Amino acid sequence: GLDSSLSGTWVQTPCATRLPGIKVKYLFLAWLGIFVGSWVVYIHYSSYSELCRGHVCQMIICDQYKKGIISGSTCKDLCEEHTLVFQQCLSSSPTQQANLGDQTSLAALVNQIITMADVNRDGKVSLAEAKSIWALLHLNEFLLMLSLHEKEHTSKLLGHCGDLYVTEKIPHNSLYGTNVPHFFQPLLPSAIHRIIHQWFAPAWPRRAKIAIGLLEFVEEIFHGTYGNFYICETSFKNVGYNDKYDFKMVNLRKVATEMTIRGFLKGRHCEQNVDCTYGKDCMATCDKLMKQCKGDMVQPNLAKVCGLLQDYLLYGAPSDLKEELQKQLRTCMTLSGLASQMEVHHSLVLNNLKTLLWKKISNTKYS
Repeated sequence: GLDSSLSGTWVQTPCATRLPGIKVKYLFLAWLGIFVGSWVVYIHYSSYSELCRGHVCQMIICDQYKKGIISGSTCKDLCEEHTLVFQQCLSSSPTQQANLGDQTSLAALVNQIITMADVNRDGKVSLAEAKSIWALLHLNEFLLMLSLHEKEHTSKLLGHCGDLYVTEKIPHNSLYGTNVPHFFQPLLPSAIHRIIHQWFAPAWPRRAKIAIGLLEFVEEIFHGTYGNFYICETSFKNVGYNDKYDFKMVNLRKVATEMTIRGFLKGRHCEQNVDCTYGKDCMATCDKLMKQCKGDMVQPNLAKVCGLLQDYLLYGAPSDLKEELQKQLRTCMTLSGLASQMEVHHSLVLNNLKTLLWKKISNTKYS
């Protein structure tokens, strides 16, 4: 590869310059092949029923149904006609089994629950029907789904059997359209995570439409019909969208009522704010003098959601919008959870952000 016989100077032949480049190229292609192959295997395996034990759940539920212990609107589909099948696992945790299927007042909520319990529509609630609805009412996400059923940003409840409930399928159960497999996440730098997300994310106008839906959801759960709700794990993995790019809240288990959080915080000993955390990021302030948690959140839903939307919306944003969008998102992220700021100020920031996005995509095919 090296020739010095003619002029006394070292001359590198073309072969030597190409070789390192070829090696790097093939190493990169090999790594990419392993990465993609592992991803495909992971996606296939993660939907496999053995990981979720969906068949075990079905066997237990159908056994109880046949014995007359439980009842429900989807029991016949699941246990007799076998037209309801488990497809994709949302949680592999033994205590939180969730599967996707295809299928204005407290008094109104109670009536809705009684109507749902009366599966055979005979005007009475049998023991099996009562046991089934009582088991469901102990599930926080089921109660939230009922209380938010009139809102378009939560999955529609299709039916139930015992303590199993069936909702509509959300095609895209991540804000970016895809997730990096769990076993790859520690191996990849944050920059690579960002590139992968940007690669699979919808076009910017569609992201703007999804973001408007998420902001509307924040608006709906703040001072809703049945009180205030807090998102206690603000992650792109817990929010998604349908084929029309309408926002859908994927995981309602990460949403908690204000009453639940206040009950958790009441009389709780603390040294600093982090000791007053419910869930992953519902953090309240710590009274360091009294060494007890207060009731005010450090960050409200809106500030956390704006933090989530920052990378999501700024990447690929139109140049005439980007500066103002960045400014409004920054203002939103600094919002405090103090009760004195939770009304007018929050509504103003939220509406300004929604208006800015809507003006850009209104009267287009994306609206």
